[in-house]
Amino acid sequence: MRDLAEMDDPVRYVRAQRGRAICDLVELLSATPAQSETPRILAPCDLQAIKACGVTFARSMLERVIEERAAGNPERASEIRERVTMLVGDSLSDLKAGSPAAAKVKQALIEEGVWSQYLEVGIGPDAEVFTKGQVMSAVGYGDEVGLHPISKWNNPEPEVVLVVNSRGIVKGATLGNDVNLRDVEGRSALLLGKAKDNNASCALGPFIRLLDESYSIDDVRNADLDLRIEGEDGYVLKGRSSMKEISRDPLDLVSQTIGAHHQYPDGFMLFMGTLFAPVEDRDVPGQGFTHKLGDVVTISNAQLGSLINTVRLSTECSPWTFGTSHLMRYLAARQLI
Repeated sequence: MRDLAEMDDPVRYVRAQRGRAICDLVELLSATPAQSETPRILAPCDLQAIKACGVTFARSMLERVIEERAAGNPERASEIRERVTMLVGDSLSDLKAGSPAAAKVKQALIEEGVWSQYLEVGIGPDAEVFTKGQVMSAVGYGDEVGLHPISKWNNPEPEVVLVVNSRGIVKGATLGNDVNLRDVEGRSALLLGKAKDNNASCALGPFIRLLDESYSIDDVRNADLDLRIEGEDGYVLKGRSSMKEISRDPLDLVSQTIGAHHQYPDGFMLFMGTLFAPVEDRDVPGQGFTHKLGDVVTISNAQLGSLINTVRLSTECSPWTFGTSHLMRYLAARQLI
């Protein structure tokens, strides 16, 4: 997949390929992690780094401020949300990050005593870019997605993920679930790595859609993502995230990730953030939404398909055991390198 993204015309190359069927697609899509002998879809990337941009939507940016001020305590979130919304209102939704108008809003918020590092990356000149997962660590369609066992307040994050090659050129897109541990990151932004990079905490898929005459970066900019969470207790939550409301253009996020300051010889997968921030109470009034084990998360887009995963603890998901060294030995044994 890394080499495919490096090609000048990967679409033409793929269309010219001939292969043999290895399984029935319906069987493949219906496989579950428990059926270890049944083939299932891997994450549609290999040697690419897995990067992510956070706080790219105004509404989710406010939720990050709330998480920070609640110090990871969901009981305080409702009260803080009401105060912050009263101060800020909807004035952030039309702001262009890094603009003079955004600088004025920043100063006003500082004077009101509600300035936050999340607002800094949300409306300031520099985007937040972090490593979501290690190379080859992501899980794919139908697999289990993991929560770190220390987290008690968490949610899925439905996102469009760009496929970017080593030259910084976007070659395609897929869907992703950037699992969010609200309490862990809310306690301290320095816990971001612990909150984001855990066993099975990054899901990608089902497939990569290459940019061509029928799918362009403008389709990415206008994408609507639907989210459905179904609990074993019969609970259902529906949500939506629209890329139309993103505060930074996708190509700006790419340029802030790769350039003279940072190279990616094997390219990278780039999560672009989400508008979705669940505030609906699931059990306890005022504590909002949090996952329960066994939740089935479906992230859908008309042009990219559906990514479906079941929520478990990271400690209960299949451990990540196939790394870069294993891939190299595997390819060498097949005399492919």
